[in-house]
Amino acid sequence: MTSPAPLVASISHQMVALQTLQLLQQEWDWVDGPGAPGSLRDQDHVPASAMRALPRPEGEEEDRGVGARNVSAREWACCPEVEGVQGAQGGAELLPFPRDRGPCTLASRAMRSALARVVDSTSELVSVERTLLGPLQQERSFPIHLKDSVEFRNICSHLALQMEGQQFDRDLNAAHQCLKTIVKKLIQSLANLPSDAHLVACASLRQILQNLPDT
Repeated sequence: MTSPAPLVASISHQMVALQTLQLLQQEWDWVDGPGAPGSLRDQDHVPASAMRALPRPEGEEEDRGVGARNVSAREWACCPEVEGVQGAQGGAELLPFPRDRGPCTLASRAMRSALARVVDSTSELVSVERTLLGPLQQERSFPIHLKDSVEFRNICSHLALQMEGQQFDRDLNAAHQCLKTIVKKLIQSLANLPSDAHLVACASLRQILQNLPDT
């Protein structure tokens, strides 16, 4: 049995990136209101169980939600170790501190659509890694390119520090491309595994790629 540590570490970096992106979504949604066109408030991305299953740093308390304040994506990017407020069922609720956003233009809606696509694809990737790749990694070793997940986390952190504009769009596109690279490399890593489980995992990863068209 091989060690799942590289995969667990990769998922942890992706989860930090995902939570940062979700905060950005909530900040944009705050401007429009819950019933506005293009609102993303009602979309579910990462199950609370997936967040609770992530390994905590040694010595960290199980529940840090009591008395926690709301955090923005900008604050999260500066201090990614900050956790969201714990919900009623123990899951993480990421509550935004809104920025001063302008009116929702066609360009803004296009950006939000691109952001939602990256968020959804990241959520799906984490799910595939935990439910399909995790068991495979314990049975057979295959390469995990950890540095790509680190880069993805860093890009998303930098994205959260930008206001809407060309730099924001460039960072969002970089996150899109980096996520595609992670998925493609995982498919390559699984290519030579002789099992039905790896075929299922590859099919799921290819579906994620279809949701990340070239921009």
